[in-house]
Amino acid sequence: MTDSIPSSAEPRVCIVAITKHGAAQAARLAEALPQAQVCTSAKFAPAFADLPNTIHAYEGALRDQIAPLFAEQDQLIFFVSLGAVVRLIAPHLRDKDVDPGVIVVDDAGQFVIPVLSGHVGGANEWSERVADLIGATPVLTTASDVGKTIPVDILGRHLGWRVEAPKINITRVSAHVVNGEPIAFVQEAGSPDWWTRPTPLPTNVHRFDRFDAVDLSRFAAVLWVTHAPVPEARWAQLHERLVVYRPPVDTAASPARVSPGAAP
Repeated sequence: MTDSIPSSAEPRVCIVAITKHGAAQAARLAEALPQAQVCTSAKFAPAFADLPNTIHAYEGALRDQIAPLFAEQDQLIFFVSLGAVVRLIAPHLRDKDVDPGVIVVDDAGQFVIPVLSGHVGGANEWSERVADLIGATPVLTTASDVGKTIPVDILGRHLGWRVEAPKINITRVSAHVVNGEPIAFVQEAGSPDWWTRPTPLPTNVHRFDRFDAVDLSRFAAVLWVTHAPVPEARWAQLHERLVVYRPPVDTAASPARVSPGAAP
């Protein structure tokens, strides 16, 4: 049985500010992201008065706003100190597959830090976007982003690919990728435009167009983009070394496929 991580829809974004300087920086970002909601102390709501954004001006403590923000938003951009944000969100953390992306911008608008759900939640990507919009520096610590290599857990998400693998496989294969071990990338389906970084594909990643062309003894892990069913025996053979990606299927041209572990 495998886990399947779907691609995400257009994210719901909320910008949070609680100080005078933070609200001024947040207003700059809100102007560039008119679709984003703003959550701010009622005292500083006038800083956003001329913007088209939806404004939630609250009374009382910010901690009382965190539960609904976690439930209703996909990206939370805090103009609040990192330590304060960590303490605020700690009671609400569940799992990286459901937690929103959490980003912190310092009060001076100089640095943008993804704090939570960097990959699956999109915080890394949004941190770079926010930094570009306000002229700040993104501070990324995720190994695959720092090393400019394949992000195993979200590869092809912009193309609608679904990741299909046990979570332990994703963890193990990600480690092999960032450690520079030999990786077989087999693409039998889907768009070829999956590599989006400006840097070349790392030299430890070797591309194939057929699974049967791969000498499995030479590779620490296999990334396989396919519409074909993957037998349970194949998952067992590549114990914790295989991650499968499912591109969208043209149902008008392709027969339905049965995923491993699915009912017949």
